Amino acid sequence: MALIEINGMRFYAHHGCFEQERTIGTHFQVDLAFTTDTSCAEVSDNIADTVSYLDVYQVVKREMLIPSNLLEHVARRVGEAVLAQFTDTMTVNVKIYKLNPPLGGQMDSVSVQLDLQR
Repeated sequence: MALIEINGMRFYAHHGCFEQERTIGTHFQVDLAFTTDTSCAEVSDNIADTVSYLDVYQVVKREMLIPSNLLEHVARRVGEAVLAQFTDTMTVNVKIYKLNPPLGGQMDSVSVQLDLQR
């Protein structure tokens, strides 16, 4: 079993509880880690024998484009979509950061991290 990570994916999206956040949008970062059996790919050196990082990125991007009120909801959708599309994936850890959140103070981000498994 291997752990594969895709870190620092950046998106401009429209998630938030405030109408202005959903209208104007803001920047988000997503870190995603998943476990899968890579034993065939380790020997074959063929991308067809593993989960393509590009394909996973496309799933994350698709889910990030769907507006939601809560990061918790987005994280659940992303994790479930990865598990559904990549049936060899056993676990998914997704962490979503809202960069420069409108909370009335100076901070880099807020984040939600969610673990899902088959």
